Amino acid sequence: YNRVWIPDNEEVWQSAEITKNYKAGDCFLRVRLEDGTELNYPVDPAALPPLRNPDILVGENDLTALSYLHEPAVLHN
Repeated sequence: YNRVWIPDNEEVWQSAEITKNYKAGDCFLRVRLEDGTELNYPVDPAALPPLRNPDILVGENDLTALSYLHEPAVLHN
């Protein structure tokens, strides 16, 4: 399964793993947070949450080497 970043009021962004396939038109994304909490995250089909980079790229000095370059990826790196 893929991992995504979802907005969080306290931590700004929180990593989550998608636990159920998303189908076009779904209103929720079934995810598991790093602490094990499972939730239905409401999504807008036109603006899905940003994907998380593979662990091998964490701490990369050159940000252009990241697979996904967006705010949560830069902050996490």
